[in-house]
Amino acid sequence: STIQRDEEDAVKLEKGIDFAKSKGVIDPNYVPEPYVKLDVLGKTPETVAGEIVSTIKQGNKDAGDQNAGSVIVLCGLSGTGKGTTVAKLRQKLEDEEGKKVVTWSNGNIFRSVTLLAVTWCEQQPGMDGFDKEKALTKENLQSFMSMLSFGKFNGKYDTKIKGLGLDMLVSEVQNTELKAPKVSKNIPTVAEVTQGEVILFAADAVETMGKDGLFVLLEGREQTVNYVRTPYRFTLVLSDESLIGKRRAAQRVMAATLSKLSENASDEEVGKALEECLNEMAAEAGYNKQ
Repeated sequence: STIQRDEEDAVKLEKGIDFAKSKGVIDPNYVPEPYVKLDVLGKTPETVAGEIVSTIKQGNKDAGDQNAGSVIVLCGLSGTGKGTTVAKLRQKLEDEEGKKVVTWSNGNIFRSVTLLAVTWCEQQPGMDGFDKEKALTKENLQSFMSMLSFGKFNGKYDTKIKGLGLDMLVSEVQNTELKAPKVSKNIPTVAEVTQGEVILFAADAVETMGKDGLFVLLEGREQTVNYVRTPYRFTLVLSDESLIGKRRAAQRVMAATLSKLSENASDEEVGKALEECLNEMAAEAGYNKQ
């Protein structure tokens, strides 16, 4: 189930966080600001986004700076609508509040560290392929992280990779070098041992942008976004958790049905395609057609 997969992912992530604490990379006694729980049951993403904007406006008013930038953290189980809510939140902040908004993901930082680790292996005499034991030592990881810098390049915020003969901006290679097979296949291995380093890099980056008047939207799991300092933390919850699985099932059926239809499909054709997809998915799940 969706909830079970989330729990399994959380356990794996927690191992990475514990490893980072044991290395002394992140503070084991760190306590984040409290989260505001938002029950999204029966609410549209636009309504939820409106509640978040109201909370932020009141917070900035209380702080005496209506023009301040902010870092907004959004968490929640898969299926609670985080992605859609982030999109609506960005739209509201830009169109209705006139704010400059950026979204942040740690994914490209993990990819950047992986690229450096793979490149290091390629440069070692006699080393055949990626050797995690030799590449991912504490000293090497510190060196790789020192080759990443965040700041304004060409007039906009970006991450620069400079070292081991590489000199590139993440925004310019995120869909090319950073998605090459040699990077993609080794990301899980590298991510296991770099959670702490990437978390701290991300925390500094989003804090820099927030202080510069930008609104930074950060979506992720609590274990990682906890280390970003901000009073604006929100967790999306569904008071009826059974709806999470039902929502995901509806998304799958809708996507599969749309793939079978033309733009001018009739109601009858839609109904037929929907029934076909339901039967196919029921058969996959081991249910007999009734």
